[in-house]
Amino acid sequence: MTADLSIGQVAERTGLSVHALRFYEREGILAEPVRREANGRRVYSEDDVDWLDMCIKFRSSGMPLDTIRKYTELIRQGPGNELERLELLRSHQQHVAEQIEELKECLRVITYKVDIYTEHVNRGTADTLWVGPSATNNCEETA
Repeated sequence: MTADLSIGQVAERTGLSVHALRFYEREGILAEPVRREANGRRVYSEDDVDWLDMCIKFRSSGMPLDTIRKYTELIRQGPGNELERLELLRSHQQHVAEQIEELKECLRVITYKVDIYTEHVNRGTADTLWVGPSATNNCEETA
């Protein structure tokens, strides 16, 4: 038997605010409806926390809420739509892979700039790194 968790405990465990948890519930992002105690308080399970952790990873990787909602709906429907779920996940996987490649290129540019600045700082020539548009001398780099 899994322990019942309050909304505050789930917020602490997931890093989501109580408001975000309520929003996810309203938006149909949770795999199962949140149980309620007799007094109306939400009661979560470990499975809910695991699901939320996965959804947080989806969101952090740029998956739109509509896509998470669609995935959730497919899960709720049960067996028979696994190919649709797979396609949804593959599509997002491709999107994330493209993001990673773009970030690698950004990192290459930043590393190049760090190397230039490091070299100039070590040589004592860092004051030549920024040359405004009206400057007449040609430095190795501008900004």
